[in-house]
Amino acid sequence: MRLISQVLITNDMDGAIAALESSVTTERIVKIREGEKAFSVEDAKLAIEKAYMASEETTVIILTAKVFTPLVQNKLLKVIEEPPSNKEFILITPSKATILATIRSRLPVIVLNEEKKEALLGLDLSTLTLATVYEFIQLHKRTDAKIMKRLVETISKEAIRSGRYDLDEKTLALFSNAFIALDVGSSPQFVLTTLLLKLLARKKR
Repeated sequence: MRLISQVLITNDMDGAIAALESSVTTERIVKIREGEKAFSVEDAKLAIEKAYMASEETTVIILTAKVFTPLVQNKLLKVIEEPPSNKEFILITPSKATILATIRSRLPVIVLNEEKKEALLGLDLSTLTLATVYEFIQLHKRTDAKIMKRLVETISKEAIRSGRYDLDEKTLALFSNAFIALDVGSSPQFVLTTLLLKLLARKKR
């Protein structure tokens, strides 16, 4: 992933940051994030301050939030339009619709291919067996609840896409129940095991 000024649209904001960090050669990364809420005016001021700090190396300022309000984007507009020397701005957010036309006209907007990430699930839902379920559960013995939620979401999409399951109300409830269980603190490994075994039972013969 290139460390140039741009807007990245993705639901996997953590994954996008990790990909950017893995691309670093000599650049310096500055991260300002509000992952669970809107980017604040104070954070925008901090980003502008960071932009005007002198540095010989290229500084990549990564701004991450579920929402960038019009007020915040207008505050950032001037520094994005005329960035100081050796400064790059990367905005990461889940929705392209929230990015103002003025920002879109100055920065390339890249919609990251979530399909590609789903393909890395490592579990073929179209040929699910007890053996592959067991292997997958072993692989995710230490996966935390946050990542497990993303896995459950991907499993649900792949199961629907495969067309190999009886997708009645009972089956669809498996996925929502898995999310609820994770929210109330159930063991991620127990949730995954329950989901996959019940899903296997709903596979078309």
